[in-house]
Amino acid sequence: MFGAFARSLAQLGDRPILAVLAKSLALTLAIFALLGAGIWWGLDIWLAGSRWGGTLASVGALVVTLHVLWLLFRAVAIAVIGLFADTVVAAVERRHYPAALARAREIPLHRAARMGIGSAARFVAINLLLAPLYLILLATGVGTAALFLGVNAWLLGRDLGDMVAARHLPPEALPGWRRATTARRFLLGLAVTLLFLVPFLNFLAPVIGAAMATHLFHRSPS
Repeated sequence: MFGAFARSLAQLGDRPILAVLAKSLALTLAIFALLGAGIWWGLDIWLAGSRWGGTLASVGALVVTLHVLWLLFRAVAIAVIGLFADTVVAAVERRHYPAALARAREIPLHRAARMGIGSAARFVAINLLLAPLYLILLATGVGTAALFLGVNAWLLGRDLGDMVAARHLPPEALPGWRRATTARRFLLGLAVTLLFLVPFLNFLAPVIGAAMATHLFHRSPS
């Protein structure tokens, strides 16, 4: 895992990966900017009769958007990187696994979008479902954090692994591959989940995660 992380960091300067990083970050922030504008517009209409309506709408939109950014950045970022992951995976394969690159099949944009949206939907749905348990476990001091890390490590490991496996395996083979690689994908997801918790590194986490998933797919026996 540490080797995959080191190799992924070393390749961040590659032009295709830098391009994906710029596009994915710009699109992610644009989504939250549009969300913030929508919240401001709704609050401005709601508070139109208030003396301080414009100010309250601006402050409210900022506060709500920042909270949503904190809660949903991971979901949106992974959904967005799903659109561009093929480029990251191909760049890693071009440098480290040229034979695999020659055999790879390109992921159509509609399938990449479906995988990315599915990832975001699973993150939101499962974490909402577990929200009462998160609250209960707050009494333990560490239970909420441990459950959050475990659940999201599983989710991220599945999603990042699929981004690579889909280039090399037919759809019907994916369930069997997931079962055979559960532990490795969990460790991958845990590493990337922790990256999402580190300021500034969280912006790089989706790209680093896609690169790490590529190394783990090709360097580990199925």
